[in-house]
Amino acid sequence: MRAEPASLELRIDYHFSHEELLRRALTHSSLANESHTGASSPLNDNEQLEFLGDSVLGFLVAEALVRRFPEYREGDLSRLKSHLVCAAHLHGVARRLDLGGYLELGRSEEMTGGRTKKTLLVDALEAIIAAIFLDGGLEAARSFVAAHILDAPFAADEEAGTDIQPAIANFKIALEELARAHKLPQPSYSIAREQGPQHSKTFTVEVRVGKDWTGQADGRTKKIAAQRAARGVYERLRQQASPDSPPALIDNGAGSHT
Repeated sequence: MRAEPASLELRIDYHFSHEELLRRALTHSSLANESHTGASSPLNDNEQLEFLGDSVLGFLVAEALVRRFPEYREGDLSRLKSHLVCAAHLHGVARRLDLGGYLELGRSEEMTGGRTKKTLLVDALEAIIAAIFLDGGLEAARSFVAAHILDAPFAADEEAGTDIQPAIANFKIALEELARAHKLPQPSYSIAREQGPQHSKTFTVEVRVGKDWTGQADGRTKKIAAQRAARGVYERLRQQASPDSPPALIDNGAGSHT
C-alpha cells in the first residue's frame, strides 16, 4: 500500500506550503496517462519537475563544490560533480528515503515493479528537489541537497567498482589532489595479493605516495580495494596537512603515519 506523502515530509525534514507540489513530484506519467482520455497535461505528473530538479541539483552541487574546494581546477570539480549527481548515488539517496513507497503509479508500472526501478526513483528525487525549490525557494532546496546528497553516504553499484563511502570523496581523486598540494609524487597502486576461489576472490591493493606514505586494503574488486587503500592514506596524510592544503567536505578521522 502506498505511504502517505505527509510522512515523507518528516523524512526529508521539509513541510510543503503547497502540498500539491509534493503530490505532483511523486506522480509518475503512467498514472496521469491512465487517468485521462487523450493527451494528459504535463502538469499532472512529475516529468516537468524532474527536468527542473535536474538543473537545480546541478547548480547547487556545483556551487557547493566551488565553495568547499576553492583550490580545485575545473576538471577536478567536474569529476566530483559527476560523482555526486550520478544515477547510482541518487538511487541510493532515493532508497534511503524510501521514495518507492510514496510513488503514484499507473497499473502497468505497479505490476512491473515500478516502485523499485532505478530510473523512476531517481526521477522522483529530482522532482522533489524542484518541488522544494518552487515551494520554499533556493535556500530550502540548498538545505535538502546538502543534507541528503552532498553529505550522504555513497552507495554505487559494485559493478561500477565502488563501495559505500562518503559521497563527496572519490578517495583516489582526493589523494591525487592532496599529494599535489604537498608536492608529493602521484599515488601508485599495485595488487599485493589475491585470495579465495575464482568466483569469490578478495583483492589486496597497496597504494604508495612517495617513500613515506603507503597503505593496503582489501575488497571484493580491485577498484573497491584501491578506493579503500587510498582513503586510508588520504586520511593520514590530511592529518599532517598544513593550513593551506585543500579542504575536505567530510573529516573521517585519522590514523598513524607509516
